Amino acid sequence: MNRTQLVDAISESADLAKTKAAAILDIILNKMTEAMTEGEQIVLVGFGTFSVKKRAARVGRDPRTGGALQIPESIVASFKAGKGLKDALNGRKVKETEVA
Repeated sequence: MNRTQLVDAISESADLAKTKAAAILDIILNKMTEAMTEGEQIVLVGFGTFSVKKRAARVGRDPRTGGALQIPESIVASFKAGKGLKDALNGRKVKETEVA
């Protein structure tokens, strides 16, 4: 599912105009980005947890030359699926309130 399909699904489910659904999705994604930029984690019970992790600096290999190169430390986004999502993916019955 891409962004356009998600906006369409939100629009249909919530009986909203596509422009309002797109605006709501933009607000949600912007707020999530702001929170994670500040190092906060986002917990959506039953769905999962978005968090920020540091990836340590390390030595890698240049695929063209085979020589060693230093890869700097970086900050990456991480997602851990919640029980409701795991159950849904594995075909187990999920209560409507478990996955929001």
